[in-house]
Amino acid sequence: MQTIDTKEQLRQLYPPAKGRALTKQLPSLDKHSRRFIELSPFVVLATKGADGLADATPRGGTPGFVQIEDDKTILLPDWPGNNRLDSLENIIDNPGIGLLFMVPGVNETLRLNGRAEIVIADDIRERFDGEVRRPKAVIRLHIEEAYLHCAKALMRSHLWDDKARNERAVLPTMGQMINDQTNTTGAAESQEEMEKRYAEVLY
Repeated sequence: MQTIDTKEQLRQLYPPAKGRALTKQLPSLDKHSRRFIELSPFVVLATKGADGLADATPRGGTPGFVQIEDDKTILLPDWPGNNRLDSLENIIDNPGIGLLFMVPGVNETLRLNGRAEIVIADDIRERFDGEVRRPKAVIRLHIEEAYLHCAKALMRSHLWDDKARNERAVLPTMGQMINDQTNTTGAAESQEEMEKRYAEVLY
């Protein structure tokens, strides 16, 4: 099996980046990045743990649920989840994180990279009191890189196109899939039951 093991080998396969691919990277938020965050209801959070494994997790809320503290800092609330705490533990081990913001109907995305800390100060958590529940903790990202990512990936995927949508029935229910993966016998939780349970603890 042929593999690439060095950056020199990699650059023999791909030409150097140039032009806007380099100049669009900013050290802080500008007006367009700010507007993108204000409109975004969904972001993917990427972290890396002490074991060297990377982790990517979806985070969502009403548009603007990620708050802008200033041009170099944003605040991401940590809403209740499954208590695995993969992302939070990774941040303690390695504060470097990446965020990928999406806006429904927009094929471009926004990427932010920087170093994070987990904040539990009341004055920071109080900023989210307009939501159903105050978060136990907030991830504060100190931005080092900000740039808009081109539309190619979402254009290829047709992510926002109605013709690309699947009916939920193309997969078994989440309850059935979990039962299969964990060798659990007995009746699986229905999709309706699961979504009702999630709604009760969503925030």
